Amino acid sequence: MKITRVRAFQVDLPLHEGSYKWSGGKSVDVFDSTVVEITTDSGLTGFGEVCPLGPFYLPAFGGGARAGLKELAPQIIGQSPIYLDQLNRHMDRCLKGHPYVKSGIDMACWDLLGKATKQPVCTLLGGRYGEDFVLYRAISQQAPDAMASNVAGYRAQGYRRFQLKVGGDPDVDIERIRQVAAEIQPGEKLVADANTGWTQHEAARVVRAVADVDVYIEQPCETYEECLTIRKRITHPFVLDENIDSFAMLQRGYSDGAMDVVNLKISKLGGITRLRQARDYCVSMGIAMTIEDSWGGDIITAAIAHLAHSTPTEMLFTSTDFNSYVTVSIAAGAPQRNGGRLSASEQPGLGVEPRMDVLGQPVLDVS
Repeated sequence: MKITRVRAFQVDLPLHEGSYKWSGGKSVDVFDSTVVEITTDSGLTGFGEVCPLGPFYLPAFGGGARAGLKELAPQIIGQSPIYLDQLNRHMDRCLKGHPYVKSGIDMACWDLLGKATKQPVCTLLGGRYGEDFVLYRAISQQAPDAMASNVAGYRAQGYRRFQLKVGGDPDVDIERIRQVAAEIQPGEKLVADANTGWTQHEAARVVRAVADVDVYIEQPCETYEECLTIRKRITHPFVLDENIDSFAMLQRGYSDGAMDVVNLKISKLGGITRLRQARDYCVSMGIAMTIEDSWGGDIITAAIAHLAHSTPTEMLFTSTDFNSYVTVSIAAGAPQRNGGRLSASEQPGLGVEPRMDVLGQPVLDVS
């Protein structure tokens, strides 16, 4: 089987709640997603998706994904889509860095591999654990009382794990954490995610002020070294996200005892193939994981579900269902939240069928 054609589609994903806000006043109203379609000489077609969280979260942006695909797509024509390790090495030779550009291609090839073998991607990744898995809900940054008031509504939707967006003024963030924590019920978990928003001294102030609160502290500062310093000063469970952008950084974090939980994002690592490698390392080393992506719609949600569902339950801290945040459905068959939990499709591949009328005309077509 060989790749004969690569197409890309741009699609806007507006949010049900109007906007998504996090540290430093950053905000996104509409997510810029790119869907990748790979066609083969066997007649099978696979689909992937990449959706950066705006241009100011990670070194990635929507237009950059499509520019990178324009560069990379001609280089993968004639390659096998099911020899995934070989394909990833080939992409790395053809385009240095830019893992998010490669993510949509790799995801589409996993979809193809599942269709070719008539197996769900979840099965190919090791098989599913249990009937479903747990999700978290992000609480967009607002005033403390508004964020606290959101908990009851999200709980009514079935969520029991909450990711509180902080990383602003330390005094306000202290109040955000305290007010939201007061709403948390037994069995629920609260994560205070600063998204690199605090300086080291600000992070030190916040964690000291909430020392008595049952909360996870996530990515307080921009650099790994700053986060490691804060990690050594506190007793809260500690989560790293933005700094873990490669397998080498994951190994370093483990060696330094830098985290109790790590967030693994598909596009940040370069696709399902690379995330699977990181996931299996974490399982071996006893590091709990949140498995997700930077953002996305139905196709990314399906890919997340396959990765999360094939992760041992005790090692999966949580995951997410991005398609429930947005107003546009780009694919039929995508998993849907049920009581704060999600399950991977049992259909071959990712188990989704893109809505071509929603995707519209391709912005890239290479054969």
